[in-house]
Amino acid sequence: MASATTRLGVDIGGTFTDVVLEIDGTRYSTKVLTTYAAPEDAIIDGMHQVCGKAGIATNEIGQIIHGTTLATNALIERRGAKTALITTKGFRDVIEMRTESRFEQYDLNLTLPEPLLPRNRRYVVDERIDARGDVLRPLDRAEVEALADELDQAGYESIAVGLLHSYVSDAHERLIAEVLAEKLPGAMISLSSDVSPQMREYERFNTTIANAYIKPLMKSYLGRLKERLAAEGAGCPVFLMHSGGGIMSLESAAEFPVRLVESGPAGGAIFAADIAAKHQLDKVLSFDMGGTTAKICLIKNQTPKTARVFEVARTYRFKKGSGMPISIPVIDMVEIGAGGGSIAHVDAMNQIRVGPESAGSEPGPACYGRGGAEPAVTDADLVLGKLDPDNFAGGSIPLHPKNAAEALQAAIGQKLDMDPREAAWGLAEVVDENMANAARVHAVENGEDLSEYTMIAFGGAAPLHAARLCEKLGVARCLVPQGAGVGSAIGFLRAPFSFEANRSVFMRLSAFDPDLVTKLFADMKEEATRFVRSCDATAEILTDHKIYMRYAGQGWEIPIQLTAEQAANPDAETLLALFEADYANLFGRAVESLEVEITVWSVNAYTQPGEARPIGAVDATRPAETAGQRPLFDPGLGSQVTATVVNRSDIRPGQIAQGPAIVVEDETSVVVPSSREVLSHLDGTLDVRLKTNKDRSSSMPQTTEETTHA
Repeated sequence: MASATTRLGVDIGGTFTDVVLEIDGTRYSTKVLTTYAAPEDAIIDGMHQVCGKAGIATNEIGQIIHGTTLATNALIERRGAKTALITTKGFRDVIEMRTESRFEQYDLNLTLPEPLLPRNRRYVVDERIDARGDVLRPLDRAEVEALADELDQAGYESIAVGLLHSYVSDAHERLIAEVLAEKLPGAMISLSSDVSPQMREYERFNTTIANAYIKPLMKSYLGRLKERLAAEGAGCPVFLMHSGGGIMSLESAAEFPVRLVESGPAGGAIFAADIAAKHQLDKVLSFDMGGTTAKICLIKNQTPKTARVFEVARTYRFKKGSGMPISIPVIDMVEIGAGGGSIAHVDAMNQIRVGPESAGSEPGPACYGRGGAEPAVTDADLVLGKLDPDNFAGGSIPLHPKNAAEALQAAIGQKLDMDPREAAWGLAEVVDENMANAARVHAVENGEDLSEYTMIAFGGAAPLHAARLCEKLGVARCLVPQGAGVGSAIGFLRAPFSFEANRSVFMRLSAFDPDLVTKLFADMKEEATRFVRSCDATAEILTDHKIYMRYAGQGWEIPIQLTAEQAANPDAETLLALFEADYANLFGRAVESLEVEITVWSVNAYTQPGEARPIGAVDATRPAETAGQRPLFDPGLGSQVTATVVNRSDIRPGQIAQGPAIVVEDETSVVVPSSREVLSHLDGTLDVRLKTNKDRSSSMPQTTEETTHA
């Protein structure tokens, strides 16, 4: 019999599929290799494993929360449906012209990424609505019918409709949808006024095209998944994690699959925010490193930072501006191609480069013994002693150190005159510095000083690299929670049901219309609440209000959070004061005597998340019980040391282990370098922190071999 307190979280990653079963606060988890041809196979396998551990039948699961990289991967790999775009005459090439900005200003050979749809799949209609919603040129239904016949002959599976100012008036888009439904009943239709009703046609068109492009694929997958789960006895409701950090219904996800892009990383940020609340931390750097990518997110006051535009499928060394902009609510994070499966090579300048290409799970890193011949980050971690070849993934995946060493020597060592360990050190330092640099840039862009932050590390690979990242960033503490190896899947179980509605209504404060604003907020609240209510018919629904403001003439806005009282009684003077305060905080000072304007309005509806109970403080009482020793290369010292091995299941609250040490568990390992110590908190969270000066002088590591160069 299904129970509402028995919930399953599932995260499909590029290498592993993480499955977590939670029953009245008790968790059971597993990691299985992702099955690319049929992703649902890995989910079913993992579900049976955790149900076996818990001793329950699959029909006792009351709810399944799912996040996936399938939508992202389909966009990156360009394997979506045959899709057409219908747009306003004269704007056919907007997605190819982009914003005309150069993301690498001095590269004379710069190649812009190809648009998702080639020009012969982009069609126009002779219509025009202006920015105030007035019809300048009516849309002729006969023209649309003729175009529909042409699209039918071409055999399109999905059609995106994006007209110039449809975010103000959607009448013409609705007419096109009506005709297409009559003429092409089998085709899927995505309207920009539904998918992303915001100004800036380049971002809006791209978002609508992306939604249409992956809609048939995701609708088919979600339908298959629900059927397979029901066939296996799990006929409970299935919900999807969306990029904004909330949960949406399966039906809404099938209609707006573009909101599933970045759903896995969003779950990780929610997980980190929950840990931050329990440990009463107001400034947290979330570090999520899996098999394919690493994600870094700033969390302030236990809330992840959000944005309304992000990029997917960056093609130029993950450089901002080189990807496809998606205009939807999203947790703001920086993502780089640095995961356990990221492949390393030596470039023409004899420099080690890592990623963004990944070995994934098929064939995987060389040490997996599944046919992979190129060295990956996991191969370097194995050679450096961070991983136990006989106890990886709880012993379910044996690792082959010889394969790893041979791959490192062939791809890096022979070219740079290094032995396999030096090659592994160089690879690890490059990937750690790449992640550290991404974190520095992200912090500077947001006006933050990372030395004031605490890192929370999760994902299968993050605890292996987190302490070294802290050394590079000057971060004193890093928390590694229980279940860190499956953190995103746990985050799904902590997320609220939510939906954010956005509207672009341009308004200068000098012409502020409080009645229009009140109606606008009311309409968006109704829309967002309706989506949330489709997931949970009884829960209390809360709302947050936000507006995006800028000085006249600026090209971008900053978000301004409003209280319920400010949203209910909108006032131009109040909004101006809020804007100037936030602008000064971000850029150092406000600008006097410039007109201020509002471009985007937002209402987020959500259910009340469970309250995180604070974890009490704990003092170090005695040393942790050790399970042996093994060699570990410490990059901070540039030498190999003898590290203490501690089983995570044996370490008790208040116990402490001095670095160098390795805390091992089934889903990951926590590497504690010589500069740090690790303390276990009351909830089992490991606190990897700087040693005191006394500890440093009295616990120098035993060096087994000095290395003078890398």
